[in-house]
Amino acid sequence: MRWQRGDPVWRPDGAAAWARTHATCPTPHRRRDGGLRLYVQCRDDAGVGRIGWVDVDPHDPRRVLRAAARPVLDVGVPGAFDDNGVFPTSVVRLPDGRLHLYYVGFELCHHIRYRLLSGLAVSEDDGDSFRRVQATPVLERSNEELHFRCAPFVERTATGFRMWYVAGSQWESVAGKVMPCYDIRRLESADGVHWPAAGAVVLPLDHAREHGLGRPFVVADAQGWRMHLSVRQREPAAYRLGLARSRDGVHWQRADDELGLPLQPGAWDGEAMSYSAEVTGDDGTRWLFYNGNDFGAAGFGVARALTP
Repeated sequence: MRWQRGDPVWRPDGAAAWARTHATCPTPHRRRDGGLRLYVQCRDDAGVGRIGWVDVDPHDPRRVLRAAARPVLDVGVPGAFDDNGVFPTSVVRLPDGRLHLYYVGFELCHHIRYRLLSGLAVSEDDGDSFRRVQATPVLERSNEELHFRCAPFVERTATGFRMWYVAGSQWESVAGKVMPCYDIRRLESADGVHWPAAGAVVLPLDHAREHGLGRPFVVADAQGWRMHLSVRQREPAAYRLGLARSRDGVHWQRADDELGLPLQPGAWDGEAMSYSAEVTGDDGTRWLFYNGNDFGAAGFGVARALTP
């Protein structure tokens, strides 16, 4: 693949207390009127994240049309799994027109640095507002997946819903810092709310080179499915963009070398790249949204596909 990349598309101007910095994990949603909305996490002065949105031109997603004045999803109540931050990862339209927003809750811990579990919010106004389905996670910790059950990508199927997500229970020292270990797994659900306690691993870690595989985002193509993912390397200890392919959505093979979007030294994405999400524009052009250095400190950018 070949891509044309550019400068960041959007980041908050810092005027709003809830959105001083960052535009993390761009999560696309096609609105009923054909508009293209990206849900992102913005952070306050304490680094706590809330979910807002940015509308871009579906003909040219490098052009911003408008941005949210207030968050559509705030942090959870004190003591909840999402009381120290939330960020979006997947939006699914239900048959009745409502939207499911799957999101990650950030919880600070004492004996480990943090825990990441997944919540669910629903919208009845095409994504202008959301309310939590429940105050507890829809991916709660389990014996097999103790610390991380997060970053879900969900799609509807003929019989319900399926999910690819991140899970793990281990931490280890990477470049002198204790870091989490997590891979990508798969689950199925009848209603999109109730999910099994553990999933099947579909993309295991290459422990010699990496310690985390993050934020799966799946799209269909002529060969089956391709999955964009974020690969957290051991050396240097930072995210890179990855790719995997599957003919059935169940069995996956890594194809990182096919992606063709390496770091650009000295640029806003010259040290790290993460949280990629692909959409197809109104003219058939493929666009890849992603974050650069420091998990979106410079905002989110988008690359335009030049080859299939």
